[in-house]
Amino acid sequence: MARSHGERKRTRKKLSKRKRERGLSPISRAIQRFEQGDKVHIRIDPSIHKGMPHRRFHGMTGEVLGARGRAFIVSISDGARGRKRAKELFIRPEHLSLQREGAQ
Repeated sequence: MARSHGERKRTRKKLSKRKRERGLSPISRAIQRFEQGDKVHIRIDPSIHKGMPHRRFHGMTGEVLGARGRAFIVSISDGARGRKRAKELFIRPEHLSLQREGAQ
């Protein structure tokens, strides 16, 4: 069988919801706002396809640089030690959650 080359390949567990989470996401998640300099976690919501980052960024933490349209510009450091590069991602608020104060 030919290998698939889609955006969501190898995401059987990563982009699936638990039974209680299935269905529509709360509207409050779509209208949340972040300020410049806020630390956010990237948590992909698989039921919303617009503004979804690549699966490799799921679980990463970044800093909000600003807004562009309905999405936010998030800066993350990506790469191995010694080769770290800052990357800018354009992610909708449905896939972001604010980092709590006590967390590092």
